[in-house]
Amino acid sequence: MITTDFSVGSPCWLDLGVRDSAAAKTFYGGVFGWTFQPFGSGEEEFGFFKSDGRNVAALGPLDEDARSAWMIYFSTPDVEAAAAKVRETGGTVRVDPFDVNDQGRMAQFTDPQGAQFGAWQPGKTAGLEKVDEPGSLMWVELYTSDSARAKDFYKGLYGWDFSDMPMPGEESGTYTIIGPSSAPQERMHGGLMQVPAEVLSTAGGNPFWHPVFHTTDCDATIAKVTGLGGRVVMGPEDAEGVGRMAVCLDPFGADFVVLKPSM
Repeated sequence: MITTDFSVGSPCWLDLGVRDSAAAKTFYGGVFGWTFQPFGSGEEEFGFFKSDGRNVAALGPLDEDARSAWMIYFSTPDVEAAAAKVRETGGTVRVDPFDVNDQGRMAQFTDPQGAQFGAWQPGKTAGLEKVDEPGSLMWVELYTSDSARAKDFYKGLYGWDFSDMPMPGEESGTYTIIGPSSAPQERMHGGLMQVPAEVLSTAGGNPFWHPVFHTTDCDATIAKVTGLGGRVVMGPEDAEGVGRMAVCLDPFGADFVVLKPSM
């Protein structure tokens, strides 16, 4: 599970880029009950989504040529070293490391298959303040075109450990559990799955990371999603030992998963 005790390579932050911040506030406020706090005085285009007064995500404007998507950041003690490693191992540094005031340093990367992600070096801010609770991030997933290459890349970058398990159901496939190096099972924080090209169509054919948000009622949450202009592209369905889940798109095309865990 994801905790606020962020170790190297742990998911520690996420933000959403949109062209209509007012609509995003309405959608996510209605789905998860999030409130919005601008970053600084009068900065309406960038700020924090909060749940129970704690940061659960950030919201910001979107570049003209970019698609709306959730960006997941992984904790690192040295963002410059992470950027150098990304280049050495076939990835791309899309945004060079820079300071976010005194809160930390960040950069944005693309892995060799095309999935975008970020790195966060903590300053005053270690990361999200609420995780693994209703209305917050509880898991991250990578849909990729080449799971073996993805494992090699992220193992070299973050030292992650991987554990493969067969997918349930009639279709064959493997789901790979991701966790920090040498961490116990309860610190596993995400999954990786090789998927066919049609599954990647929501990201223009590129592999992508997406967040999984905790909910106490999957069906009620997806009713809110559709009622507020979003779509359900898979589910809801029950996964043995995992819970009840659905893959959703918000009104801007950003994908995310809602999950009511079985335990």
